[in-house]
Amino acid sequence: MSGPYDDMIDLPHPTSKKHPRMSIQNRAAIFSPFAALSGHGAAIAETARLTDRRMELDEDTKAELDRRQAVLLEHIDEQPEVTVTWFQPDERKDGGAYLTATGRLKKIDEVERILSLQDGTSIPLEDVVGLESEWLRGLI
Repeated sequence: MSGPYDDMIDLPHPTSKKHPRMSIQNRAAIFSPFAALSGHGAAIAETARLTDRRMELDEDTKAELDRRQAVLLEHIDEQPEVTVTWFQPDERKDGGAYLTATGRLKKIDEVERILSLQDGTSIPLEDVVGLESEWLRGLI
């Protein structure tokens, strides 16, 4: 049986005189997969990341938070220990997360509307949803 390539079957493998042979590792790299859609995996992961919705406080809850803030402001010199819960908006998508921090109260800036703790945590007052302290249990 004879075929169209019988005259080439027994010839030696051609080798270039100008270019050296490629190593097996480099040859394998040619066929390795690549990310045709760079950033696509990160975008899918970001979409799957869950956020909480900001809950709207009713007027009674807002008034109670204002009372608590006023009591703590009266005792700011004693640096009372407080536990603050607040909503932190997400920078990349709608929603955010509720965070809680406990520490010594350093300052309540009523002009800038920021509550500051000794450890450097700064919390916008409009984002505060909970404010607890031993000082409040005895006074409110």
